[in-house]
Amino acid sequence: MLHIVNKSPLERNTLDTCLAAAQPGAAVLLIEDGVYAATRGHAAEGKLQAASEHLEIYVLAPDLEARGMAQSLAEGVKTTDYAGFVELVAKHKNCQSWL
Repeated sequence: MLHIVNKSPLERNTLDTCLAAAQPGAAVLLIEDGVYAATRGHAAEGKLQAASEHLEIYVLAPDLEARGMAQSLAEGVKTTDYAGFVELVAKHKNCQSWL
């Protein structure tokens, strides 16, 4: 399953809920303000690093760049572009958007 999170973890607890529900082998894609969680020094950095042991963690690069955070990407997080976003959707049988 592909889990898509678009809210900042400082705004809502959707990332925590997503990580708790995601099964090993699933992927998490952070988009829009959700990309803040994937930056070095963010409160969610440790959670994402722990989750990356059993989940694939991605961030949408254009959203990261739009927020001026491209140079601050946390370890273990992969970047993808819009074409990669489409590939992730096609690769996974189900998608869950966390609002």
